[in-house]
Amino acid sequence: MHLSLTRVQIGKKLAEIRKQKSLSQEELAKMIGVSRPVMVQIEAGKRGLELTEFLQIANLIEFSVDEFLSNSYSSQQELSLVNEVDLLVLKKERIPEPVLSMQKLQHVLLYILEKTAGKANVGESFISRLMYFADFNFYELYEEHLSGMTYKKQPFGPHPIELIQVLGQMDEEGLIKKVKTKFQGSLISRFIPLERSNLHYLKASEKEVIDHVTEQMGNWTTNKISEYAKKDMPYLATKDGDVISFEMAFYRESPYSLRYYKEDEEHED
Repeated sequence: MHLSLTRVQIGKKLAEIRKQKSLSQEELAKMIGVSRPVMVQIEAGKRGLELTEFLQIANLIEFSVDEFLSNSYSSQQELSLVNEVDLLVLKKERIPEPVLSMQKLQHVLLYILEKTAGKANVGESFISRLMYFADFNFYELYEEHLSGMTYKKQPFGPHPIELIQVLGQMDEEGLIKKVKTKFQGSLISRFIPLERSNLHYLKASEKEVIDHVTEQMGNWTTNKISEYAKKDMPYLATKDGDVISFEMAFYRESPYSLRYYKEDEEHED
């Protein structure tokens, strides 16, 4: 029988050992191939430590796994007993794979279309990129999924697999109307909302993230938002044609990362 540690406990113990070894957060982060902001998240308990990362750290800075698991840790009240575990259990508390809720997604799309209704540049491709940033920004901030869509890496940018089908269904149900318009010499498909979104389906935090994305990028061209998306870490780290992992949102750096790392000040060496 072993002890399963919470992410907060793991972060605290890791910070203690790092300081004992006279290492900075930047130095330890480089040793395992992550950024300092990611290391800040780990030590603050806001980002899970992968088992492979844990073993790599243990090997590199030479600390004992048994010591790490020791009952002498002061916050024993946070520990929980687990049966049949051979090593430290490092479970992700977030759900990495999105789960699609058609009804919620329809109201998310209706809300975005309402926010961008007067913008002639907002076609199908543009909506795809807006949704990408809304989804990945929300996951980075709250470790939860917003729309539930899955994204693939395509040459023209991240593409939500379910979007075309959902928009087609919404058109058939009379929720939106698909129209062809010209924008800067190109023919694009636009979607006009025929019904108001029901904000009952959106949490305040979800609405806030969508508002931020539409305000930041709503006046961009499709080419600009696509090229911007291609430089985002989740897209860069994915092979062509593969599904983009939401976990890669935690490896973002400026200007893509939205987390405010107040721990940078609290954990200065």
